Amino acid sequence: MLLLDQPVSNFTLSSTSDKVFSLSEKIGKNLVVYFYPKDDTPGCTTEGQDFRDNFEAFKQLNCEIVGISRDNIKSHECFKEKMEFPFELLSDTDEKVCELFNVIKMKNMYGKQVRGIERSTFVLDDMGILRKEWRGVKVPGHVQEVLEFVRIL
Repeated sequence: MLLLDQPVSNFTLSSTSDKVFSLSEKIGKNLVVYFYPKDDTPGCTTEGQDFRDNFEAFKQLNCEIVGISRDNIKSHECFKEKMEFPFELLSDTDEKVCELFNVIKMKNMYGKQVRGIERSTFVLDDMGILRKEWRGVKVPGHVQEVLEFVRIL
């Protein structure tokens, strides 16, 4: 279970750009980890575009961004290229990192209960300590709120 002001356990996931992401390699930088339900869907596209459009502002604050969903790398690569995201998307097909961050929830879709990712964002400081979390995120204005928080880190 993740707790605010505590270190996040190291994890490794396949990443776009033919990379492997390891949390332990990000020590020394602030990190935004955002979980989203599915590539190329309206809310997820808008959220990713907002992070893309503010990427330079995050970068100036020594902050990297990664997006995580259960989609496979091929899907992520297409989504990243289409949307021109300057950050990597990580594939968590086995849900291990989703479980670590406790973002898998039962959701209603068209009247049916389905398991899915609850849109959530986490900010880790340059020592890998969880400093802020947002759960059940509503996309409009969210990225600006995250950016404002990173500015005060």
